[in-house]
Amino acid sequence: MRFLTAGESHGPQLTAIVEGLPSQLPLAVEDINPWLKKRQGGYGRGRRMVIETDTVELLSGVRMGRTTGAPVTLVVKNADWRNWSEIMDPAAGNEPRKKALTAARPGHADLPGGIKYGHKDLRDVLERASARETATRVAVGAIAHKLLSFFGVESVGYVSGMAGVWSATPFDWSLKERIEESQVRMTDPASEAEVIRRVDEAKATGNTLGGIIEARFRGLVPGLGSQMHWERKLDGRIAHMAMSIPAIKGVEIGSGFDNAMKPGSEVHDPIYWEQGRGYYRKTNRAGGLEGGMTNGEELVVRAALKPIATLMRPLPTVDVLTHQPADAARERSDTTAVPAASVILEAVVGIVLAQAYLEKFGGDTLDELIERVERYKERVRSY
Repeated sequence: MRFLTAGESHGPQLTAIVEGLPSQLPLAVEDINPWLKKRQGGYGRGRRMVIETDTVELLSGVRMGRTTGAPVTLVVKNADWRNWSEIMDPAAGNEPRKKALTAARPGHADLPGGIKYGHKDLRDVLERASARETATRVAVGAIAHKLLSFFGVESVGYVSGMAGVWSATPFDWSLKERIEESQVRMTDPASEAEVIRRVDEAKATGNTLGGIIEARFRGLVPGLGSQMHWERKLDGRIAHMAMSIPAIKGVEIGSGFDNAMKPGSEVHDPIYWEQGRGYYRKTNRAGGLEGGMTNGEELVVRAALKPIATLMRPLPTVDVLTHQPADAARERSDTTAVPAASVILEAVVGIVLAQAYLEKFGGDTLDELIERVERYKERVRSY
């Protein structure tokens, strides 16, 4: 399964084309729109989330509620386009355009992108660098999760800490409903209340906040990925996908960073075997991956999201036209997007896992895939 996204933050629409899905997969906009709604939620979002109410259109590859095996085209319209149609007009002329951006924002793609592509109006960089692009990837992720559900895979995305506040309650799958109802997707109300207070404080002072997000998956078969070639290692592929989310600056599997400072006897998970259950581990410091492959335990992916680069009290920068000192450009933005990022992380890691299932089990139809997965599970139980 492969996919391509296109579209600008203030263009008419965002588009994704997904190729390689099996036929007969039940699929409707109702499978995707709740994911788009979750991505737009979370305390600390800006005015763009008021303007947009993201919904998807299925333009190809789906007929009578099921995939046909052809490429699936997804479209998410930008309601804000009506306010930007002149500025974003692809036709030549009317230069310099309104809302040209020349004061590069520290921490953003503005300056390196301008240098790379030769743009002096840095809007030509930021329109694609914007996290708005993730709407289409979340839509693709929703399809991936629909496919994974037929293999018995369950997932959750949540915030383990943000704004300098850590969740006081350790994650447990019984807290999933609480997380989905939380304004900041955290496990306990006390931490949530303090985070909200700090977000309000940051907004009042023109600042932004980051945090640590997690995605967990259970029900995965062992053996997804491979140790044979570096590009097939699943942890590398997951890290690549996670790091491609705007503002993500660090990724770990399991307790990766903590493990690095401990002796091996306190890091590696002892293996046990039980009749009817097969192989299992009582700890999961490896986070469900060993040697580039799933080991059957819960997959735990953690990522660090830096504060958003657009500050309402901007940092010093240089204007790329005049080369004179300037205040960094102000673009409409969020105080924080950490809760939304946890939804994005869950969605895009699901894409990598769906790809891994399709690579390992093949099949042109959903029934073929399910049959092969179930046969493999039986083989694993008897190993």
